Amino acid sequence: MNRICVDTSCYSMFLRGDPRAVEIVTGARDVCVPVVALGELRAGFRMGRDQEANERRLRAFLANPAVRVLDIDDEATVHYADIVAALRRAGTPVPTNDVWMAAVAAREGAVVVTFDDHFSLIDRVGSIVLTAT
Repeated sequence: MNRICVDTSCYSMFLRGDPRAVEIVTGARDVCVPVVALGELRAGFRMGRDQEANERRLRAFLANPAVRVLDIDDEATVHYADIVAALRRAGTPVPTNDVWMAAVAAREGAVVVTFDDHFSLIDRVGSIVLTAT
């Protein structure tokens, strides 16, 4: 797989050594991390017991040349609006942060790798929904 977008759950399971997450992340040429996922991760670090170590691991991950952070821009807001409208019409709500992650992934043409099955409800972007081993 060439271009993937890792959400918060994928990054967490990658760090825990989940074999499928490790295989997909290390095999990708372009690993995208939405800025929204970074916010979720850092919020979790602050509520956890090992904030400094978690932040060090995240910085090391982000320093990998294959990894880049995806910001929200005007184009992403168009994808976001389309995704929200489609989900509401279908009566299938998805957490707002995950819609933002899908929007930036759609903008980049990236497949979202996640452990959250609600990403499969979003037609605008491809997803690989993993299950913990």
